[in-house]
Amino acid sequence: MQNLDVLINDSKLDPNLRAIALKVQANERISFDEGVYLYQHGPLAYLGVLANYIREMKHGDNTYFNRNFHIEPTNVCVYDCKFCAYSRLIKNREDGWEMEVEDMLDIVKKYDNEAVTEVHITGGVVPKQNLEFYADFFRKTKAHRPDLHIKALTPVEYYYIFKKAKLSHYEGMKFLKEAGLDSMPGGGAEIFHPEVREKIANDKCNAEQWLDIHEQAHLLGMRSNATMLYGHIEEFWHRVDHMERLRQLQDRTKGFQAFIPLKFRNKNSQMEHVPEVSVIEDLRNYAIARIYMDNFDHIKAYWAMISRETAQLSLNFGVDDIDGTLDDTTKIYSMAGAEEQTPAMSTQELVELIRNVKRKPIERDTLYNVIKDYTDEVFDDKKPQFYKLPVIN
Repeated sequence: MQNLDVLINDSKLDPNLRAIALKVQANERISFDEGVYLYQHGPLAYLGVLANYIREMKHGDNTYFNRNFHIEPTNVCVYDCKFCAYSRLIKNREDGWEMEVEDMLDIVKKYDNEAVTEVHITGGVVPKQNLEFYADFFRKTKAHRPDLHIKALTPVEYYYIFKKAKLSHYEGMKFLKEAGLDSMPGGGAEIFHPEVREKIANDKCNAEQWLDIHEQAHLLGMRSNATMLYGHIEEFWHRVDHMERLRQLQDRTKGFQAFIPLKFRNKNSQMEHVPEVSVIEDLRNYAIARIYMDNFDHIKAYWAMISRETAQLSLNFGVDDIDGTLDDTTKIYSMAGAEEQTPAMSTQELVELIRNVKRKPIERDTLYNVIKDYTDEVFDDKKPQFYKLPVIN
């Protein structure tokens, strides 16, 4: 609060930036044009003050993480996204993997004696992994471990699956919810505007289809997350347009939990020639997301994608949730050139990462119910605890 007051009273502050700061102080929504203005003219320190003010008004010093593991059923895909380093086209399927239901169940069973709360499932799109394939897996997983939260697939997978099954988005989501699906991650959003989307991901679901599948899930009582892939060929106003569409849907359904800006990593993709943005731009983007997405409870960053140090910095720029992994259960970002090629962090390391920047480490479940506050936890250095933690949400 004190920092915000000092900022507003700075006689040298750009009048337009002061007007935005006054809106933030009054808990008023900023406009589309003001969002673009922040990207064009907002200094890092200014954005940090505003974003941190909102973060602390919503969450204080709480910084969240949860225990889960990932299953990536396939990296073979019918789609040809230009930015993707993870997938292999059908014609190159010998370079990838395609799991059966029993292979996936074997991974679930590996965690039978672990205190995990969630299985996160996402990957490529192949014809044989259809509606019945996933319904069968969801049912068998719930029969084996009823308390395990299933957060699975994105609208990219669902659009293909439901179209193939000749079901509406609502009918498809209802069918899979009844089979055991609990919630949906936020992937596949990329950038919504067709000017960009048609250049980087032309053949998969469009913005309207992505948003509608989330809306149908929300109408069924499920929660979900939303992402934005930034730092490639998009312009600032494309980012604001993307966030505006999400903000409008959230006004209607209130079903989103977290917004997750995802940094474009350029290794091993068809967009390798596009340079990556700087850490300063990462922090500016997190901050503007926190300012603009006023009806989203959480802004999330991934230490395994942006580095541990940048993740720590992000906690002062609007981010209140970071996730990690012990046993490298995801390859999506490591294959694209993220800093952490074999992500591994013990609970003690994760807690200390958060505590070292004066924040409170809070273990949560998928729906943000608090499981444990690690603020005053004393670890036995001789017997450190290791938990499976997520990278991608």
